[in-house]
Amino acid sequence: MALIEIGRVCVKKYGRDAGSRGIITKAIDKNFVNIITADRLKERRCNIKHLELLNSKVDLKDKEAVAKALELQPKEAEKLKI
Repeated sequence: MALIEIGRVCVKKYGRDAGSRGIITKAIDKNFVNIITADRLKERRCNIKHLELLNSKVDLKDKEAVAKALELQPKEAEKLKI
């Protein structure tokens, strides 16, 4: 099982979104990924050293599963940009 994979749930350790849950949406290279977090629903570039990876994984096509993983309210889930 690869640690850095699309759909992996993580927690941001550093920066503006520190402490919020996120989901990896794209692997850029060995050091950077694109993530979407509960605080900012827009896709952002992030260093993998700033992430704590969790064991769970979600399918990005299922917006309900993504909203549940990010612990979003129903109104916030409609704003997801994946």
